[in-house]
Amino acid sequence: MSAHVFAIANQKGGTGKTTLSMNFAAGLSKRGRVLLIDADPQGSAVQWSNMAPEDKPFPVSVIAIGGHLAREVTRFAEDYDFVVIDCPPTLETGVMQQAMQVSNSVLIPVLPSPVDLWASIRIIEAIEQAKIKNRALKPYIVVNQLEPRSALSKAMKEALDEFDIPSLKGGVRRRAAYRNAAMDGLSVFCIGKRGESASNEINEMIEEIL
Repeated sequence: MSAHVFAIANQKGGTGKTTLSMNFAAGLSKRGRVLLIDADPQGSAVQWSNMAPEDKPFPVSVIAIGGHLAREVTRFAEDYDFVVIDCPPTLETGVMQQAMQVSNSVLIPVLPSPVDLWASIRIIEAIEQAKIKNRALKPYIVVNQLEPRSALSKAMKEALDEFDIPSLKGGVRRRAAYRNAAMDGLSVFCIGKRGESASNEINEMIEEIL
């Protein structure tokens, strides 16, 4: 398997998983060929890419895969430099676990409150299980929807320290650019100056991981 595979995963819904997946994949497209796999039955990533205007198609291939995910990822990885998997917000179907077994990195978006972080705690056990088969798996917490003028609270920092998973330095701020890009079927890299700050933070995240 040649591609670097990223799983974007959290069993808790509403953490901005698809928004991160789409923009992260778009940022990776500046560095090589990218496939985004929509493994969420809601199909939000596929719908997003289908909304892109004909003269400005979404910059990465987006496909839906449910069953036999691990096998399909292995097959597609030969043709791409990067594969991003937008996982379903549940551990019950086993899809998230399959994704982590074939991924190099798993990004766990969490909202900037200790309550939301603690609600995501079950994924730690899933990561440890995945590491039995995939020892190279590297997990990262991504603090999402940070308010531009507010630092992480002391309680949130203490909660992050309790997790034995590193958190990325910058995180993702709450920006209108992400919402505006999504409504047009685009990424923040495709909306000009309006998306510049958001594009920079996605690029910083990619550089930190790679």
